Amino acid sequence: MSRTITHSTCSVPTAHASRYLQQLCKHWAHKFEVHFDAAQGRIAMPEDRVVSLTATPTTLEIALDAPEDATAHMRHIVDSHIARFAFREELVFNWTP
Repeated sequence: MSRTITHSTCSVPTAHASRYLQQLCKHWAHKFEVHFDAAQGRIAMPEDRVVSLTATPTTLEIALDAPEDATAHMRHIVDSHIARFAFREELVFNWTP
C-alpha cells in the first residue's frame, strides 16, 4: 500500500543558519543517511522521510518530505531539535504545506 508523501517548507529567520544546519546534521548522522556542508544538508530517514536544509545569511530554509500522517510529528521533531540548538535566541517556525 502506497502512502501519500507531503512536501512542506519553513523559513526560519536567523543569522546562525549554517551553525544550526550543521548541528542538526551531525546530531542525526549516527542514525540516518546524512550529507551536508556549511550551506546545505540532507537527512534521509526511514519511511520516506527527508529533511533538506539550506542556510542563507539571514534564514534557515527547511524542506520536509514525509508521509501525510507523519508530517505534523516530523515538523515538531525538526523544530524542537533546532530550537534546542538555538537556546540563545527565540526562533519562529512557520510551516507551509
